[in-house]
Amino acid sequence: MPKHLINKYNVAAPRYTSYPTVPYWSKEPFDQKQWAGAVKGAFDATNGEDGISLYLHLPFCESLCTYCGCNTRITRNHGVEEPYIKALLKEWDIYRQIFGGKPVLREIHLGGGTPTFFSPENLKLLINGILKDSVVHPQADFGFEGHPANTTFEHLKTLYDLGFRRVSLGIQDFDPRVQFIINRIQTFEQVRDVTEQARQIGYTSVNYDLIYGLPLQTQESLVDTIEKVSLLMPDRIAFYSYAHVPWVKPGQRRFTEQHLPSPEEKRALYALGHRMLAALGYHDIGMDHFALPTDSLYKAERSKHLHRNFMGYTHQYTRLMVGLGVSSISDTWDAYAQNVKKVEDYIAMIGNNELPVVKGHFLTEEDMVIRKHILDIMCKGETYWNFHEEPCYALFEGLERMQELADDGLVQLSSYSLTVTPIGKRFLRNICMALDARLWADQPTTQLFSMAG
Repeated sequence: MPKHLINKYNVAAPRYTSYPTVPYWSKEPFDQKQWAGAVKGAFDATNGEDGISLYLHLPFCESLCTYCGCNTRITRNHGVEEPYIKALLKEWDIYRQIFGGKPVLREIHLGGGTPTFFSPENLKLLINGILKDSVVHPQADFGFEGHPANTTFEHLKTLYDLGFRRVSLGIQDFDPRVQFIINRIQTFEQVRDVTEQARQIGYTSVNYDLIYGLPLQTQESLVDTIEKVSLLMPDRIAFYSYAHVPWVKPGQRRFTEQHLPSPEEKRALYALGHRMLAALGYHDIGMDHFALPTDSLYKAERSKHLHRNFMGYTHQYTRLMVGLGVSSISDTWDAYAQNVKKVEDYIAMIGNNELPVVKGHFLTEEDMVIRKHILDIMCKGETYWNFHEEPCYALFEGLERMQELADDGLVQLSSYSLTVTPIGKRFLRNICMALDARLWADQPTTQLFSMAG
């Protein structure tokens, strides 16, 4: 990878789980009635054939992982479980009233926080409440995130019996020094046991989350981590860049930039990890993800069916994604909405029979055009257009900005298409940023996003 390109494109860039990105959503007061209408329209348009996706945010953790950028609530009081589940199910009831029909569930994902903070009994109560008066799609895909240190056999078996077949384990790094400074402690033996139990029970996809660029991380520690991973060979791996944003997440102030690898060292960590994963037979999928040829994520990319939403990459598309719980984001394809971020505010709004959405964005025609092309670049590595059928001046301007990236060999441009080159795949965020009309129209004066490098 040419060093001058890495240095040139190591700029703050969005991760493009949406377009427009959240900082560029409308600043106008959010209209809940208009949002309900968007939800109803999306439900009526796609529920029967495609079904809907459901994300449930379970924010509680017993301790703070200092690298984490998620919306969490730290507590050892497990008495919070039942009131929160009741609120989630009440929110689901409000959405079901908006639907006006029986939902077909194509995808459920439990994220956090730490979903396995909740007892197996309470998770069963939650999922049974969601499944009640719903239809499970024949190609349903249910998954959850688990902490290797507290995910028990009972968690795995209970969720399997409820239809879950995917489990994602947050590992980050096996080095004890790195685990200590980021306050994320789990042993290799714990990871091994959860992985083997999941496979024995019948889970068909096990994912590991790994992070490069963590404090005190070295090439030696990353080699050791991936060698340990190779003993278990999860079906897919998310290999994320650590985003140091202490002005957003104060927990990251436990360490300073002095503890972090330099930009050059961080790039070397990525290159090392990429080489080792490729040697093990993992294929580079989209951005940050690796999968074995037997995994559905690999098959989706090869068949051009890979999709990306607020939950990340998925092998299937649904127009309507409903997010339940604090800070969750919902997507009707032509509108976004985000829930309130504090647990107390969330429960209070639910108690008043209100949807707990506090901000959102209704996409313009221009937004829809740019969204389509950014999504195609992120998922397919290519996109096509026809200015006669799709007149959009913002797209034209974006393609003018794209010429510099073409000159640098990151993309190939024709009069009607864009294709990401093998070198360009490392710079997907930068490529999409060239098309980001809202960012270019209102360039930030402070850093809103993590660095692309």
